[in-house]
Amino acid sequence: MERFKALNRLSHYRRTLFPHSSDSNSNSLCDDTVLVEGKASSRIVTLNRPHVLNAVVTPMGVRLIELYESWEKDPHFGFVVIKGSGKAFSAGGDVVCLYQFMDEGRLEDCKDCFRTFYGLMYLIHTYMKPHVALIDGVTMGAGAGISVLGTFCVATDRTVFGTPEALIGFHPDGGASYFLSHLPGYLGEYMGLTGATLSGAEMVACGLATHYSLSAKIPLIEEQLKTLLSDDPSVIEAVLAKFSDVAYPDERSVLCRIEMLDKCFGHDTVEEIVNALESEATGSNDPWCISTLKKLRQASPLSLKIALRSIRESRSQTLEECLIREYRISVHAISRQISSDFYEGVRARLVDRNFAPKWNPPRLEDVSEDMVDRYFLPLGEYEPELELPKKLQEAFD
Repeated sequence: MERFKALNRLSHYRRTLFPHSSDSNSNSLCDDTVLVEGKASSRIVTLNRPHVLNAVVTPMGVRLIELYESWEKDPHFGFVVIKGSGKAFSAGGDVVCLYQFMDEGRLEDCKDCFRTFYGLMYLIHTYMKPHVALIDGVTMGAGAGISVLGTFCVATDRTVFGTPEALIGFHPDGGASYFLSHLPGYLGEYMGLTGATLSGAEMVACGLATHYSLSAKIPLIEEQLKTLLSDDPSVIEAVLAKFSDVAYPDERSVLCRIEMLDKCFGHDTVEEIVNALESEATGSNDPWCISTLKKLRQASPLSLKIALRSIRESRSQTLEECLIREYRISVHAISRQISSDFYEGVRARLVDRNFAPKWNPPRLEDVSEDMVDRYFLPLGEYEPELELPKKLQEAFD
């Protein structure tokens, strides 16, 4: 009887969050893109699309939620480990797929994608059992949310971590506005606006990762976790600590420039940030200031302003509040009623690859406050807001 009730809950949950997804399509796609290995108390999940750096698509998210929900309720399973196959953990959501949906007018499929992954991020963050992410390689976008929002996050010497959404005309989403806002000083604003990346050592130093290990030790960590009989977080932590290495950011690290970074990115507007960087670059010819300005000039001006406001608002909000706001921004972005920058950014950088997006508006001074405000507005009477998994679960408790 209890199993029947649990299956009904899962079925209702899927229909509510993903009303436009086909069960048959989801199952067939996920047969080999989400792999599961179970032994002792652990369940090890592998994201398995190495040819696209384990970029995740909606059916994969649906499958992960189903697995996580069932394991959370099952006393025989103690903790979850997630990793990626090949040279990446996950490069994020498959934005080329989203581009194709927008191109075909399939906006509901885009919304299903956002609902799925934002729901997954919230589930991982509020998970009642230990969650270990082994981010041995490229970790960006949705891959960032899947990893750093859990209990433990192990970075390596191969880790490349970033939130490059503004470079494709989007915004830091999937919980990124939340965890970026919790970084030291204004490091989060710097990462969210420039798309700059961090190494594994830098992730540990700024608190994004809990542990650092050499990539060569990851199989040893996996093997130890596979045979672990305890789900006690302190026991899991001891295993991770056993294989941890000491690594410090080198002198070229942005963390060694945190005073300069805070001085420039602590301003209230993007224009003031740019002016501060230009002033520093003119006075000192500082290579970091020059390269940072170059990154900002490559990004969508509208996305820069949206990203800055989103991260700043997140400083005083819960993850739930941040995800609801991010969903609103994402829905406005795919509608293309205010600007087509997301569609254009993916086209220019990932589809046609001419790397010359035509941003609209093209300059920071052309982006009005009213235009930015519209991305943060509630979705309206006939457009439902984001509902998160925990709310749906509570209805059945």
